[in-house]
Amino acid sequence: MDVMEAIRNRSSIRGFKPDPVPQNLIREILKTAVRSPSALNSQPWEFAVITGPVLEQIRQANVMQVNSGAPPALDHVTGLWPKDSIYRERQVALGKALFGLMEISREDMEKRRQWQERGFRFFDAPVAIIVMTDTALTESGPLLDIGIVVQSICLAAVAKGLGTCIEDQGVFYPDIIRELTGIPKRKRLIIGIAMGYPDWDFPANQLKTERDPVDQITSWIGFES
Repeated sequence: MDVMEAIRNRSSIRGFKPDPVPQNLIREILKTAVRSPSALNSQPWEFAVITGPVLEQIRQANVMQVNSGAPPALDHVTGLWPKDSIYRERQVALGKALFGLMEISREDMEKRRQWQERGFRFFDAPVAIIVMTDTALTESGPLLDIGIVVQSICLAAVAKGLGTCIEDQGVFYPDIIRELTGIPKRKRLIIGIAMGYPDWDFPANQLKTERDPVDQITSWIGFES
């Protein structure tokens, strides 16, 4: 699979098979992904790869927190889309499409709650990767580089027959992760990646999101007509 095909085939996977992912395969993916570019080769990323009983403990603790109404305490704030904006419209459209595939009606609050829990459980993937940076760095400085390496992880996973979902719900309560993994306070938890073998029978995995036409979002300057 070449890189163009991997980019086109990548999608957010929200239902996984329970099959374990070999550690050596994950290591190969990360060894490839860390070839990603970063500002002045600063490489401001670190990873915690979690599976087994520890991941199950994190799932349970996350769900307990969200169901208790505990407010998020993220190390890095994400998802603040202006209310009357195209960005918010796209977010709402995504939610409607997912609920349609999962047959969750607007009125069915119990199914909506169950769906919300899935994100806090890393969509029941057998592996969760926590992407971190050092608090010695500014909060916004490493984000571009981390975004690049996260994309590289997801594309390398596709090439190896794996699926991923980049998600912040898994790191809404970072102190839970620190307590259960031993990650020190000096590390800022940026994002989580659910990883595993896709369950293609899971309805939400059939979703194909749209993208704006390139010529609608691109200015071509200095080219001949």
